[in-house]
Amino acid sequence: MRILQVDKFLRRQGGAAGYMLDVADLQRRAGHEVEFFAMAHPENQPATYDELFPRFMQLEPPPPGLSARVQTVSTMLWSGRAARALAAVVDRFQPDIVHLHNIYHQLSPSILRPLQKRGIPAVMTAHDYKLVCPSYRLLDQHGICEACVGAGPVLTAPVRRRCKDGSLGASAVLAAESSVHRLLGSWNPVARFLAPSAFMADILVRGGFAPDKVVHLPNFVDAGNISRRVGPGQGFVFVGRLSAEKGVDVAIRAVALLPGEILTVAGGGPERERLEALATTVAPGQVRFVGHVGKDEVAALNRSARAALLPARWHENMPLSILETMAAAVPVVVSDLGGLPEMVDPGRDGLVVPPDDHVALAAAMRELAQGPALSEALGDAARAKVLERYDAAHHLEVLMGQYAAVGARPPAPAVRR
Repeated sequence: MRILQVDKFLRRQGGAAGYMLDVADLQRRAGHEVEFFAMAHPENQPATYDELFPRFMQLEPPPPGLSARVQTVSTMLWSGRAARALAAVVDRFQPDIVHLHNIYHQLSPSILRPLQKRGIPAVMTAHDYKLVCPSYRLLDQHGICEACVGAGPVLTAPVRRRCKDGSLGASAVLAAESSVHRLLGSWNPVARFLAPSAFMADILVRGGFAPDKVVHLPNFVDAGNISRRVGPGQGFVFVGRLSAEKGVDVAIRAVALLPGEILTVAGGGPERERLEALATTVAPGQVRFVGHVGKDEVAALNRSARAALLPARWHENMPLSILETMAAAVPVVVSDLGGLPEMVDPGRDGLVVPPDDHVALAAAMRELAQGPALSEALGDAARAKVLERYDAAHHLEVLMGQYAAVGARPPAPAVRR
């Protein structure tokens, strides 16, 4: 089958692009022909049609100058340049199916129109909540928010709540973008929406997407290529973006209740300075910030730990990082939000705690810190679950079945005479 994979990034920047590259590798190994479409960028992986890609568009921080910002907003609403570029790639490659990932803002749903005109089916993996929430996180300034889920096409809640960084202007732009796309039915050409978590599938249906177009397809991990932890490990680790919704401050306050225990924090983000100050105040000497580290270093940190923590205060979808940690026979302690509790059977292969509750998190950490045998047992069960439920071959089989279900058919082989 000829498959065109589409994301705004063609490099490992975030979970969506990482998943796209991994699934494309699976498909190529299975004998399918896979090509890519993305924004142009010097750090992109090489691609056959990269000379046709639309130019890179910077959003954070926004470009300087009123004219540039107006042009950026216009592109977010509808990018004729991206649509023309995709049409050119499609005409050259002639795909049987197009698999979309995070195309918001820089590419926009304008790229669906060339596919619709040519009768090429499209599926889309919902890596975040952008389809139902203008700011993509189901959060406003005060916490979890579902005001736009199932709301009418013209959205005013983002402006009232200033859900984008507390900015009236930025929130208004996102509200306008989502309103325009709802009014135009911009996402209608997508034949199937693939939801990595059951929570995501439910939120899409509640957001107005037809139930028969939404399919729950969990992420996968190639556990056979992930080294497992030996022994129970020591200390705790958090790996991820240092932003408020990740709850790193909850983990810092929790480790402060466990004298002698160490929390290693890997990653960067807007909250790092504040988190470092908090650690100095409430848990001096107990928190180690190591910044951005590579994939191998992340794996080594996980394997050295008693457990990995994700005390999120937002609805995580289905983080690949958690699957990779579990595949390494390391238990995870996660918040009871979004898709996280779907990944963990409490007391069997990990622990689940209420969000924003550092005392409950500390109790779970203490149980693991004082019970090395428990940590090993949970880790063994976590790896066994990943091998059974999140197998790469099974994921590919189901995914290819979804392609076929929406009309993707490879050309019949030529008949020899």
